[in-house]
Amino acid sequence: MAELRIKQVKSIIGHRKYQEDNLRSLGLRRIGQTVVRADTPSVRGMIDAVRHLVTVETVEVPAVASGAESHAATVRQSGAKK
Repeated sequence: MAELRIKQVKSIIGHRKYQEDNLRSLGLRRIGQTVVRADTPSVRGMIDAVRHLVTVETVEVPAVASGAESHAATVRQSGAKK
């Protein structure tokens, strides 16, 4: 499954309210901030509304093992103790 890396490169000052709302919905608050979002039609629509304020690149996410092995790997990565 692919994900999108979105970076805000221009200020929202002077732009329309719906564009500011779209940036906030994407999780962007300041210039230079980067977020990673799932590649879904709704996210693509928000990006399209603010395409002049952001840069977008596709990021491939490796497949995750299923079952108990996946849970154990997640616990180890998060630093949680048993």
